[in-house]
Amino acid sequence: MKIVVTHTSPDMDAITSVWLIKKFLPGWETATVRFVPAGERIDSGKWKNGNEASPIEVIEDDEVIHVDTGLGPLDHHQTVSDKVCGASLTWDYVRIQNSEFRIQNDKIKSKTEAISRMIGVIVDIDHFKEVFWKDAVADYHEFNLTSILDGLKFQFPNQDDYYVEFVSKGLDAVLHEFENRIWAEKEIRENGQKFTTQFGKGIGFETLNDTVIKLSQKMGYVIVLRKDPRKGYIRIKAVPVIGKINIDLTPVYEKLKKLDPDATWFLHVGKKMLLNGSVKNPKMRPSKLGIKEIIKVLEKI
Repeated sequence: MKIVVTHTSPDMDAITSVWLIKKFLPGWETATVRFVPAGERIDSGKWKNGNEASPIEVIEDDEVIHVDTGLGPLDHHQTVSDKVCGASLTWDYVRIQNSEFRIQNDKIKSKTEAISRMIGVIVDIDHFKEVFWKDAVADYHEFNLTSILDGLKFQFPNQDDYYVEFVSKGLDAVLHEFENRIWAEKEIRENGQKFTTQFGKGIGFETLNDTVIKLSQKMGYVIVLRKDPRKGYIRIKAVPVIGKINIDLTPVYEKLKKLDPDATWFLHVGKKMLLNGSVKNPKMRPSKLGIKEIIKVLEKI
């Protein structure tokens, strides 16, 4: 049997370490997770193949890895460095052991970067650096996975297995979101068609990645346009009211209806979002207009 050991009432560092091993260490996908008081071990064993640098021990007939506890190779509590945590040590180990991460293609590079960026956040959290985050006391931080874990411990006390299961599923989703974000960053950097309006800068894309809209707005673009090259759907979003900037997409809506009357156009009641086609309403007819034609309309808004 393969066993991953971490401390009771596991924090994000401990759970992320377990997640990395069960998801990315070959042969450990179905490993059992056990819990011990912080700093302790389930037992002392022999290093596998006599390699003391390896985190895998043989205890009785089991292969065992201790993470974030036990003062072994994957426990950071013997160092004062604030650049290291159990998850970062585990990621360094798993990345070497898994040959997938040695493949040099865009998909694997994106996944590697995504996990590395996730681990960077975990390191900060484990060293309490979230107190330095922007608007650190703002309510929206209570929706992050770390705060949700804290809430779970109040709601379901002493259910360590449940915490690991719940947060591991969350980490799966976070990984997908990071990969999508990295793809969006590349789209913005390499493929975005920039334009200027009286309200500020805009950018347009022909891409499958809808994340470009939200990320572009966070980067300061006041109007973002995306056309889905597969289904032809179009989304145009303007930023919420900022100071004196109050964009009304009604003129764009009226102009596009004249340019392509056969398409289905929907202007949201807030006047900040204009849709043509949607996965939420497959009956909507996509527009035949291209990105450049729509940008010309947006430039005159």
